[in-house]
Amino acid sequence: VQLQASGGGLVQAGGSLRLSCAASGRTFSSYAMGWFRQAPGKEREFVAAISWSGGSTYYADSVKGRFTISRDNAKNTVYLQMNSLKPEDTAVYYCAADPRGMGSSPDYWGQGTLVTVSS
Repeated sequence: VQLQASGGGLVQAGGSLRLSCAASGRTFSSYAMGWFRQAPGKEREFVAAISWSGGSTYYADSVKGRFTISRDNAKNTVYLQMNSLKPEDTAVYYCAADPRGMGSSPDYWGQGTLVTVSS
């Protein structure tokens, strides 16, 4: 499966952005999907994940209540709605896919999209 992330940009603290990740290739609904991020000088970290059907979602504590992951299997797309953004959310955001469920080392990665939150 090929993944193409988009939607990053520059936003002020307290603002919102919605990231999208379009998938092509194999059956999208067969994959658990997730978002990870990597801030400058830091290791990549888990942000959110969603199950094959969209019935289950998981979030890092740092984004819980502010970010929402969703998917549209008809459009082969997963979204990350980010509200109440903070400067510490600044990072390159990567979408990921894995048919086994979303773990720490998913099989497929997108190219990343940069989110910059100014204070």
